[in-house]
Amino acid sequence: MTVRAVEVIAAADVIAYHSARHGRSIARSIAERHLRPDHIEERLVYPVTTETTDHPGGYRGAMEEFYADAAARLAAHLDAGRTVAVLAEGDPLFYGSYMHMHKRLAERYPTEVVPGVTSVSAAAARLGTPLVEGEEVLTVLPGTLPEEELTARLATSDAAAVMKLGRTFPTVRRALERSGRLADARYVERATMNAERTAPLAEVDPASVPYFSMAVLPSRAAAPHGDGGDAPHDNRGDAPHDNRGDAPHDNRGDAPHDNRGDAPHDNRGDAPHGDRGDRGDRADREGAPHGDRADAPSGTSGAPGEVVVVGLGPAGPLWLTPEARGELAAAEDLVGYTTYLDRVPVRPGQRRHASDNKVEAVRAEFALDLARRGRRVVVVSSGDPGVFAMATAVLEAACEDPYREVPVRIVPGMTAAHAAAARVGAPLGHDYAVISLSDRLKPWEVIAERLRAAAAADLVLALYNPGSRSRVWQVGKARELLLEHRAPDTPVVLGRDIGGPGERVRIVRLADLDPAQVDMRTILLVGSTQTRTVRRGDGTDIVWTPRRYPEA
Repeated sequence: MTVRAVEVIAAADVIAYHSARHGRSIARSIAERHLRPDHIEERLVYPVTTETTDHPGGYRGAMEEFYADAAARLAAHLDAGRTVAVLAEGDPLFYGSYMHMHKRLAERYPTEVVPGVTSVSAAAARLGTPLVEGEEVLTVLPGTLPEEELTARLATSDAAAVMKLGRTFPTVRRALERSGRLADARYVERATMNAERTAPLAEVDPASVPYFSMAVLPSRAAAPHGDGGDAPHDNRGDAPHDNRGDAPHDNRGDAPHDNRGDAPHDNRGDAPHGDRGDRGDRADREGAPHGDRADAPSGTSGAPGEVVVVGLGPAGPLWLTPEARGELAAAEDLVGYTTYLDRVPVRPGQRRHASDNKVEAVRAEFALDLARRGRRVVVVSSGDPGVFAMATAVLEAACEDPYREVPVRIVPGMTAAHAAAARVGAPLGHDYAVISLSDRLKPWEVIAERLRAAAAADLVLALYNPGSRSRVWQVGKARELLLEHRAPDTPVVLGRDIGGPGERVRIVRLADLDPAQVDMRTILLVGSTQTRTVRRGDGTDIVWTPRRYPEA
């Protein structure tokens, strides 16, 4: 108890507290030594706790009626000129029953709320480990949330406290396990009280868990994280890089790799990338680590390593899925193209391996080598990793020796096509095709054939990689091909840097599509014969494709 709380109790005429039907009150037991015989005690007994009720309004109706009655009883004392102190364990306005009195009485009577030590703070103190550090975010959750919601929130939390366990403990435990956080979870029961108990949560018997207990996920920064130490590493020297002085990137064979990610990206040229058929020699000349690198760290958990390919979406954290956020936080090593890796928050203890955008196959092998040593590795990719992005590079390498046994998972992300479509309405509301206009991995003749086929089938088109400094004619040629099947006024959406600081979205006629306005950070959405552009009452133009298609 705080000194101020003791003073308030001493000055009060009436001491009110909540209790269950058995009459015992934790709040009263905490303050008992400060109570006097002349105090008027007002016991506010819950009509229902864990049991059922036959109240016509159900549990909520029974509780609302109880709070109204309790407030009226306290108001009677206040109207009689008595000072009332309402006891509350923890902090009165932190999941406390007092808040229901406060909402009913504070506007009618002078009120002072005396803050208390929350159960979360008490639990962390008893565990003796930092709860949150630096820029970490603490998430407080009631255990009564649905399991799916708990799982999603726990997966994305730096640190967390789950309250109100008791009968919810099995659900909370499953959520911790599904989110990959069970091994880190600690259990605290009746913190600072005589019957206090702490333990690894995975070892707790569900039948022994009372309501006044808590699951705690302490600071990730406080946990061991390999040899990362206290400061994050930016190991750009030992990651695959743009080693242009040793091996030119422009002459690597006939199958260069244009695997830059689903989201449009920086216009840094469109030079060809490594020939995957030449893995061993390329790894040497790129300076990428092999499996026998002496300085490759080993995992700290003792569990087998794995590679998780994570889609970051097209832009910043608002586009990141909860699952992706959780994987990024749990990783020991982050591997990726420098621009995309810079979008990931820096966390103490994590090793960051940034590289150029032209070494996807080498980057994939580097990540798999780390995982072979037991490291938990995340390979970051823009947009969705399975759409013109890093998932293919990693899986291709993982299907060959010596990586066949390395676990690989793919975590989806928001695609550039969907993000751009949402900005203008619903142009992808019917069947559509996704085509890359880059001829670095396939001949232009193949692209042209696919454009004609999709246009003839009257599909909406999402066109990725439309142009760059070294590819300036493809957009114009694609426009010519599409005009063979589409009317000149067919709407085309140009979405550039969606979600980023340079976002620009325009709607133009297909006949007016200007290749000079298109670069590698732009995605094109070309409507079908059914796609409509409408100006709404507020002056905004929207594009949408009807779900129904006219009968032939």
